[in-house]
Amino acid sequence: MQTIILAIESSCDDTSAAVLVDGQILSNCVAGQEAHRQYGGVVPEVASRAHQANIIPVVHMALQQAGVRTTDLSGIAFTRGPGLIGSLIVGVSFAKALAMSLDIPLVEVHHMQAHVLAHFAEDPRPDFPFLCLTVSGGHTQIVIVKDYLDMEVIGSTIDDAAGEAFDKTGKLLGLDYPAGPHIDRLARQGKARFSFPEPQITGLDFSFSGLKTSILYFLKKELRQNPQFIEQNLEDICASVQDRIVSILMHKLILAAEQTGIRDVAIAGGVSANSGLREALEQTGREKGWRTFIPAFEYCTDNAGMIAVAGYHKFLKGEFAPLDVRPVARWEM
Repeated sequence: MQTIILAIESSCDDTSAAVLVDGQILSNCVAGQEAHRQYGGVVPEVASRAHQANIIPVVHMALQQAGVRTTDLSGIAFTRGPGLIGSLIVGVSFAKALAMSLDIPLVEVHHMQAHVLAHFAEDPRPDFPFLCLTVSGGHTQIVIVKDYLDMEVIGSTIDDAAGEAFDKTGKLLGLDYPAGPHIDRLARQGKARFSFPEPQITGLDFSFSGLKTSILYFLKKELRQNPQFIEQNLEDICASVQDRIVSILMHKLILAAEQTGIRDVAIAGGVSANSGLREALEQTGREKGWRTFIPAFEYCTDNAGMIAVAGYHKFLKGEFAPLDVRPVARWEM
């Protein structure tokens, strides 16, 4: 008998649904929210209302693309957290109602665990144990992945995440939200000729608050001398900022690989779509003799495909959630 999982992701501003059959993803549909661009960031109330409008059409599309009916489903996986509580409530409530109506199991999924397991959405797949650098707008972690559901965080940010550093820099530069893709595109046209300090944080933890402050002071100083500084040097500023963020991430990842002796090394999360980080991982992998793994772009940003993979492995182990399960904004991995 086939195991058919419907997965729902609604942790931030993307509403997504996916269908997985016996470990293979047959559909992965995402509805974004353009309304946040005018605010320069995600507005929680706007996001939750948009999820309410999007979730039924997105689920319908995912089922239709996969050729699956609701009566075929074995279980429903959903993002329980971490994330924006208003957004999570929409996805969790929908999953609970549909599971109850079909009398099938619910499977709660940790959003960051799912980002790691995006590496099992398609080939090539790493062997256990492997190291995974998970980088997004809200999280920056180094994880030892011992098995599908056995992970250990050995390094994390003590303040801001790498994705936030990209977005806040973009706001200072007058770029549209989300700024990460814009900085990546502009960086490819520029040179990293401006110097920003690397935080002196011992061990495997990260810090990006000081970097954001140094970028702010640098721009203020240059703009006092030349009001057109940003316009005249935009590509080089972006290249310099991206180069420093990537070097911070790679420095800690190299240290983690040396300390653990693990040679299968992966990246995941929204920032893993950044071309500078992807190139740095591949180049370092060649130099260090690592096997490197990078998800396809559709599995880097928030998507239900990764939720389906995580939910599938929990389903096989019978790890089901009760019907009174509630979303959580913060959830340790």
